[in-house]
Amino acid sequence: MKKIKMLRGCVATASVFSFLFLAACGGDSSTSSDDFSDSSSSVIPGIDPESSSGSAQSSSSKDELKSSSSGKDESSSSSRHSPLDGESSSSSIGEVVSSSSSVEQNCSAFLDGETGWSWNVPKECRFNPDIDYGTMTDPRDNKVYKTIKIGDQVWMAENLNYSDSVKTPILLKRCWCYNNRTENCAVAGRFYTWAAAIDSVALYDGGNGVDCGYGKTCTLPTKVQGICPDGWHLPTETEWESLFKAVGGSSTAGSMLKSTSGWNGGNGKDAFGFSALPTGYRGYYGDYSFEGGGAYFWSSTEIDSGNANSMPLRYDEGSAGLSTANKDFARSVRCLQD
Repeated sequence: MKKIKMLRGCVATASVFSFLFLAACGGDSSTSSDDFSDSSSSVIPGIDPESSSGSAQSSSSKDELKSSSSGKDESSSSSRHSPLDGESSSSSIGEVVSSSSSVEQNCSAFLDGETGWSWNVPKECRFNPDIDYGTMTDPRDNKVYKTIKIGDQVWMAENLNYSDSVKTPILLKRCWCYNNRTENCAVAGRFYTWAAAIDSVALYDGGNGVDCGYGKTCTLPTKVQGICPDGWHLPTETEWESLFKAVGGSSTAGSMLKSTSGWNGGNGKDAFGFSALPTGYRGYYGDYSFEGGGAYFWSSTEIDSGNANSMPLRYDEGSAGLSTANKDFARSVRCLQD
């Protein structure tokens, strides 16, 4: 599959690429901000984004987590190759999905001897082979996602990878692939700021009078579709808590929801098929951190002008809960069926 290198701000200089890059959401090194705010974030790059107060994590805790991930980052290697390498544009996923059956047959070759995270392992190898997943197709770009019913809820069993900033303008410069490598989106999906996750532009243009994002507070509808496909929505704080209860309670939910491979020293049981991958997050200044060490998912529930609720999972914790997260950090999205 031919790879197309994303250009800064998703603007191509040659006409043959212009449509593809206008439809992509990543600005390779752009910082994020909200459409309706001129505020700047004071967040320090490299901190754990999920502290209870939204402030910097202690240096000892931060160093411990980073130490667990050291030596696992292969994204800078010029010789790295993945059988799922592909474009981040919407046209590529069909080819990726169509080859998934052959990839699954060779998963042992990828996972044998693995002791932590590697971008070389296709996402198909991270799912629980004992789980009967469903599928859904996003009609906006024809990407196919695995789904799973847990309790009374139906979740996407993988991270959203939607990037069309022409159809969804809020995505421009507000979502990215890990380390700005488009092939990583085929594994981890994309990282979105909170304004992008709730699609604040659509909320505003829809006549809701909602002016949301960093530096703003707003009253959101009860159910926020955000950037999820029709029939799906961004989960609320309460809906995340319902998930914890369905898998046995928050004290063990981390172990139940984490994938069985890829975590640096703390793989999960993935007993219900949520299959959370430790794909890290993107910081305010464009720094990428905690691959192999953490998974971070947005909630639609706002806390204050600078923060919203997020659901983090960490390599060294078997529990799960909700935490304060800076709106201008970018993290993963899991959609929940209406």
